[in-house]
Amino acid sequence: MKVISTISELENVLVKYKSENKKIGLVPTMGALHQGHVSLFKYAKRENDIVVGSIFVNRIQFNNPDDFAKYPKNPEQDIAMLTNMCDVLFMPEENEIYSGMKKIEVNLGILSEIMEAKFRPGHFNGVAQIVYRLFELTKPDVAYFGQKDLQQCKVIEAMVNQYNLPVELKICPIIREDDGLAMSSRNVRLNSDARSIAPKLFIALNHAGDLMQFGDSVQQAKQKTETLLSKFASIKLEYFEIVDAGTLEPVSDVKPQDKIALCIAAYLDGVRLIDNIIIIS
Repeated sequence: MKVISTISELENVLVKYKSENKKIGLVPTMGALHQGHVSLFKYAKRENDIVVGSIFVNRIQFNNPDDFAKYPKNPEQDIAMLTNMCDVLFMPEENEIYSGMKKIEVNLGILSEIMEAKFRPGHFNGVAQIVYRLFELTKPDVAYFGQKDLQQCKVIEAMVNQYNLPVELKICPIIREDDGLAMSSRNVRLNSDARSIAPKLFIALNHAGDLMQFGDSVQQAKQKTETLLSKFASIKLEYFEIVDAGTLEPVSDVKPQDKIALCIAAYLDGVRLIDNIIIIS
Protein backbone atom coordinates (compact mmCIF):
# COMPACT_ATOMS: atom_id res chain seq x y z
CA MET A 1 0.00 0.00 0.00
CA LYS A 2 1.31 3.41 -1.01
CA VAL A 3 0.61 6.12 1.58
CA ILE A 4 0.55 9.50 -0.14
CA SER A 5 0.11 13.00 1.24
CA THR A 6 0.40 15.28 -1.79
CA ILE A 7 -1.71 15.79 -4.88
CA SER A 8 1.31 15.59 -7.18
CA GLU A 9 2.24 12.16 -5.79
CA LEU A 10 -1.34 11.00 -6.13
CA GLU A 11 -1.58 12.14 -9.75
CA ASN A 12 1.73 10.47 -10.64
CA VAL A 13 0.56 7.14 -9.23
CA LEU A 14 -2.93 7.24 -10.70
CA VAL A 15 -1.90 8.27 -14.21
CA LYS A 16 -0.01 4.99 -14.51
CA TYR A 17 -3.05 2.95 -13.46
CA LYS A 18 -5.28 4.91 -15.83
CA SER A 19 -2.87 4.30 -18.73
CA GLU A 20 -3.18 0.57 -18.02
CA ASN A 21 -7.01 0.82 -18.07
CA LYS A 22 -7.24 -0.26 -14.44
CA LYS A 23 -10.66 0.09 -12.86
CA ILE A 24 -10.34 2.35 -9.80
CA GLY A 25 -12.57 2.22 -6.73
CA LEU A 26 -12.51 5.07 -4.20
CA VAL A 27 -13.44 4.85 -0.51
CA PRO A 28 -13.46 8.36 1.02
CA THR A 29 -13.25 8.41 4.84
CA MET A 30 -12.46 10.71 7.73
CA GLY A 31 -10.37 8.05 9.46
CA ALA A 32 -10.90 6.55 12.93
CA LEU A 33 -11.70 3.45 10.92
CA HIS A 34 -13.90 0.58 12.11
CA GLN A 35 -15.41 -2.55 10.57
CA GLY A 36 -18.04 -0.46 8.79
CA HIS A 37 -15.27 1.24 6.83
CA VAL A 38 -13.52 -2.08 6.33
CA SER A 39 -16.66 -3.45 4.68
CA LEU A 40 -16.52 -0.62 2.10
CA PHE A 41 -12.91 -1.45 1.29
CA LYS A 42 -13.81 -5.13 0.92
CA TYR A 43 -16.52 -4.25 -1.61
CA ALA A 44 -14.06 -2.04 -3.47
CA LYS A 45 -11.36 -4.72 -3.46
CA ARG A 46 -13.71 -7.32 -4.96
CA GLU A 47 -15.01 -5.04 -7.69
CA ASN A 48 -11.98 -3.04 -8.85
CA ASP A 49 -8.39 -3.47 -10.01
CA ILE A 50 -7.11 -0.66 -7.79
CA VAL A 51 -8.53 0.60 -4.49
CA VAL A 52 -7.85 4.19 -3.46
CA GLY A 53 -8.72 5.23 0.08
CA SER A 54 -8.68 8.71 1.52
CA ILE A 55 -8.44 9.88 5.11
CA PHE A 56 -9.23 13.54 5.64
CA VAL A 57 -11.21 15.16 8.45
CA ASN A 58 -13.04 17.84 6.51
CA ARG A 59 -13.32 20.93 8.68
CA ILE A 60 -15.84 22.67 6.42
CA GLN A 61 -18.54 20.02 6.92
CA PHE A 62 -18.61 20.51 10.71
CA ASN A 63 -21.18 23.08 11.75
CA ASN A 64 -20.06 22.56 15.37
CA PRO A 65 -16.35 23.43 15.94
CA ASP A 66 -16.34 21.41 19.15
CA ASP A 67 -17.42 18.30 17.24
CA PHE A 68 -14.55 18.85 14.81
CA ALA A 69 -12.06 19.25 17.63
CA LYS A 70 -13.24 16.05 19.32
CA TYR A 71 -13.41 13.92 16.18
CA PRO A 72 -11.23 10.84 16.89
CA LYS A 73 -7.96 10.44 15.00
CA ASN A 74 -5.93 7.21 14.86
CA PRO A 75 -3.73 7.47 11.73
CA GLU A 76 -1.26 4.69 12.62
CA GLN A 77 -4.08 2.29 13.46
CA ASP A 78 -5.94 3.25 10.28
CA ILE A 79 -2.91 2.56 8.10
CA ALA A 80 -2.37 -0.83 9.73
CA MET A 81 -6.04 -1.73 9.24
CA LEU A 82 -5.93 -1.03 5.49
CA THR A 83 -2.60 -2.61 4.58
CA ASN A 84 -4.12 -5.59 2.76
CA MET A 85 -7.23 -3.87 1.41
CA CYS A 86 -6.03 -0.64 -0.14
CA ASP A 87 -3.50 0.06 -2.91
CA VAL A 88 -3.21 3.83 -2.50
CA LEU A 89 -4.05 5.72 0.70
CA PHE A 90 -4.31 9.50 0.32
CA MET A 91 -3.79 11.36 3.62
CA PRO A 92 -3.39 15.06 2.77
CA GLU A 93 -3.01 18.06 5.05
CA GLU A 94 -5.67 20.78 4.96
CA ASN A 95 -3.65 23.22 2.85
CA GLU A 96 -3.07 20.50 0.24
CA ILE A 97 -6.80 19.91 -0.21
CA TYR A 98 -8.23 23.38 0.26
CA SER A 99 -5.66 25.32 -1.76
CA GLY A 100 -7.08 25.87 -5.23
CA MET A 101 -10.27 23.97 -4.44
CA LYS A 102 -13.06 24.78 -6.89
CA LYS A 103 -16.21 26.12 -5.25
CA ILE A 104 -19.30 24.24 -6.34
CA GLU A 105 -22.99 24.86 -5.79
CA VAL A 106 -25.36 21.91 -5.65
CA ASN A 107 -29.12 22.33 -5.91
CA LEU A 108 -30.29 19.92 -3.23
CA GLY A 109 -33.98 20.77 -3.14
CA ILE A 110 -35.66 19.25 -0.08
CA LEU A 111 -32.39 17.55 0.93
CA SER A 112 -31.17 20.97 2.08
CA GLU A 113 -34.14 21.43 4.44
CA ILE A 114 -34.81 18.15 6.25
CA MET A 115 -33.22 15.93 8.92
CA GLU A 116 -29.43 16.36 8.89
CA ALA A 117 -29.57 19.58 6.90
CA LYS A 118 -32.10 21.10 9.29
CA PHE A 119 -29.97 20.44 12.36
CA ARG A 120 -26.50 20.84 10.78
CA PRO A 121 -26.67 23.98 8.64
CA GLY A 122 -23.93 24.09 6.02
CA HIS A 123 -22.97 20.47 6.60
CA PHE A 124 -23.90 19.16 3.18
CA ASN A 125 -22.30 22.07 1.36
CA GLY A 126 -19.04 21.03 3.01
CA VAL A 127 -19.63 17.35 2.19
CA ALA A 128 -20.38 18.03 -1.47
CA GLN A 129 -17.36 20.32 -1.75
CA ILE A 130 -14.87 17.77 -0.42
CA VAL A 131 -16.32 14.77 -2.26
CA TYR A 132 -16.24 16.72 -5.52
CA ARG A 133 -12.60 17.57 -4.78
CA LEU A 134 -11.72 13.92 -4.13
CA PHE A 135 -13.51 12.80 -7.29
CA GLU A 136 -11.65 15.48 -9.22
CA LEU A 137 -8.28 14.29 -7.88
CA THR A 138 -8.76 10.52 -8.08
CA LYS A 139 -11.16 10.22 -11.06
CA PRO A 140 -12.60 6.94 -9.76
CA ASP A 141 -14.78 4.61 -11.76
CA VAL A 142 -16.73 3.66 -8.64
CA ALA A 143 -17.04 5.30 -5.20
CA TYR A 144 -18.26 3.56 -2.05
CA PHE A 145 -20.36 5.02 0.76
CA GLY A 146 -22.26 3.57 3.72
CA GLN A 147 -26.04 3.58 4.10
CA LYS A 148 -25.70 4.86 7.67
CA ASP A 149 -25.18 8.32 6.15
CA LEU A 150 -28.23 7.91 3.93
CA GLN A 151 -28.94 11.59 3.38
CA GLN A 152 -25.28 12.22 2.60
CA CYS A 153 -25.50 9.49 -0.04
CA LYS A 154 -28.46 11.27 -1.64
CA VAL A 155 -26.58 14.58 -1.57
CA ILE A 156 -23.59 13.03 -3.35
CA GLU A 157 -25.93 11.40 -5.85
CA ALA A 158 -27.46 14.81 -6.58
CA MET A 159 -24.00 16.33 -7.02
CA VAL A 160 -22.90 13.57 -9.41
CA ASN A 161 -26.06 14.00 -11.49
CA GLN A 162 -25.90 17.80 -11.52
CA TYR A 163 -22.26 17.91 -12.62
CA ASN A 164 -22.58 14.82 -14.84
CA LEU A 165 -19.58 13.18 -13.17
CA PRO A 166 -18.44 9.86 -14.68
CA VAL A 167 -18.49 7.88 -11.44
CA GLU A 168 -20.76 5.08 -10.24
CA LEU A 169 -21.94 5.31 -6.63
CA LYS A 170 -22.27 2.17 -4.53
CA ILE A 171 -24.25 2.46 -1.29
CA CYS A 172 -23.26 -0.38 1.05
CA PRO A 173 -25.19 -1.85 4.00
CA ILE A 174 -24.84 -0.60 7.57
CA ILE A 175 -22.48 -2.70 9.69
CA ARG A 176 -23.62 -3.13 13.27
CA GLU A 177 -22.21 -4.21 16.60
CA ASP A 178 -23.57 -7.46 18.05
CA ASP A 179 -26.18 -5.48 20.02
CA GLY A 180 -27.40 -3.64 16.92
CA LEU A 181 -25.64 -0.28 17.37
CA ALA A 182 -24.60 1.10 14.00
CA MET A 183 -20.81 1.28 13.82
CA SER A 184 -19.53 4.85 13.94
CA SER A 185 -16.24 6.55 14.64
CA ARG A 186 -18.07 8.56 17.29
CA ASN A 187 -19.03 5.47 19.31
CA VAL A 188 -15.64 5.48 21.06
CA ARG A 189 -16.62 8.77 22.71
CA LEU A 190 -19.61 7.22 24.54
CA ASN A 191 -19.21 6.53 28.25
CA SER A 192 -20.17 3.06 29.45
CA ASP A 193 -23.71 4.03 30.47
CA ALA A 194 -24.45 5.75 27.17
CA ARG A 195 -22.92 2.86 25.24
CA SER A 196 -25.28 0.44 26.98
CA ILE A 197 -28.31 2.59 26.04
CA ALA A 198 -27.25 3.43 22.47
CA PRO A 199 -28.64 0.20 20.90
CA LYS A 200 -32.12 1.42 21.87
CA LEU A 201 -31.99 3.61 18.75
CA PHE A 202 -31.90 0.54 16.52
CA ILE A 203 -34.56 -1.15 18.64
CA ALA A 204 -36.77 1.94 18.22
CA LEU A 205 -36.34 1.91 14.44
CA ASN A 206 -37.31 -1.74 14.23
CA HIS A 207 -40.24 -1.12 16.61
CA ALA A 208 -41.55 1.60 14.30
CA GLY A 209 -41.08 -0.63 11.28
CA ASP A 210 -43.01 -3.43 12.94
CA LEU A 211 -45.83 -1.06 13.89
CA MET A 212 -46.20 0.06 10.28
CA GLN A 213 -46.08 -3.50 8.98
CA PHE A 214 -48.99 -4.35 11.27
CA GLY A 215 -51.14 -1.43 10.19
CA ASP A 216 -50.18 1.65 12.23
CA SER A 217 -50.20 4.93 10.34
CA VAL A 218 -47.03 6.96 9.94
CA GLN A 219 -48.16 9.35 12.66
CA GLN A 220 -49.08 6.55 15.06
CA ALA A 221 -45.73 4.83 14.52
CA LYS A 222 -43.86 8.08 15.11
CA GLN A 223 -45.77 8.91 18.30
CA LYS A 224 -45.36 5.44 19.79
CA THR A 225 -41.66 5.33 18.94
CA GLU A 226 -40.98 8.75 20.41
CA THR A 227 -42.85 7.65 23.56
CA LEU A 228 -40.68 4.54 23.76
CA LEU A 229 -37.48 6.59 23.51
CA SER A 230 -38.70 9.13 26.08
CA LYS A 231 -38.41 6.40 28.73
CA PHE A 232 -34.61 6.70 28.48
CA ALA A 233 -33.64 10.02 30.02
CA SER A 234 -30.11 9.89 28.58
CA ILE A 235 -31.41 9.80 24.99
CA LYS A 236 -31.95 13.33 23.68
CA LEU A 237 -33.91 12.75 20.49
CA GLU A 238 -33.17 15.28 17.77
CA TYR A 239 -35.40 13.82 15.09
CA PHE A 240 -37.19 10.65 14.08
CA GLU A 241 -38.55 10.80 10.54
CA ILE A 242 -40.32 8.39 8.21
CA VAL A 243 -39.50 9.27 4.61
CA ASP A 244 -39.56 7.96 1.07
CA ALA A 245 -36.39 5.87 0.67
CA GLY A 246 -35.70 7.24 -2.79
CA THR A 247 -36.24 10.97 -2.33
CA LEU A 248 -36.15 11.24 1.50
CA GLU A 249 -39.30 13.36 1.33
CA PRO A 250 -41.43 12.95 4.48
CA VAL A 251 -44.45 10.71 3.98
CA SER A 252 -47.82 11.02 5.69
CA ASP A 253 -49.17 7.68 4.55
CA VAL A 254 -47.80 4.62 2.78
CA LYS A 255 -49.16 2.18 0.25
CA PRO A 256 -48.30 -1.52 0.01
CA GLN A 257 -44.82 -2.11 -1.44
CA ASP A 258 -43.66 1.47 -0.81
CA LYS A 259 -39.97 1.62 0.06
CA ILE A 260 -39.65 3.64 3.27
CA ALA A 261 -36.65 4.87 5.26
CA LEU A 262 -36.91 5.34 9.01
CA CYS A 263 -34.23 7.80 10.12
CA ILE A 264 -33.14 8.88 13.57
CA ALA A 265 -30.65 11.22 15.22
CA ALA A 266 -30.07 11.57 18.96
CA TYR A 267 -27.52 12.69 21.52
CA LEU A 268 -26.16 10.36 24.20
CA ASP A 269 -23.46 11.59 26.57
CA GLY A 270 -23.08 14.64 24.33
CA VAL A 271 -22.30 12.43 21.33
CA ARG A 272 -24.54 12.70 18.29
CA LEU A 273 -25.53 9.38 16.71
CA ILE A 274 -27.54 8.70 13.55
CA ASP A 275 -29.08 5.51 12.20
CA ASN A 276 -31.69 4.32 9.72
CA ILE A 277 -33.43 1.25 8.37
CA ILE A 278 -35.19 0.76 5.05
CA ILE A 279 -38.39 -1.28 4.87
CA ILE A 280 -40.96 -2.30 2.28
CA SER A 281 -44.44 -1.40 3.56
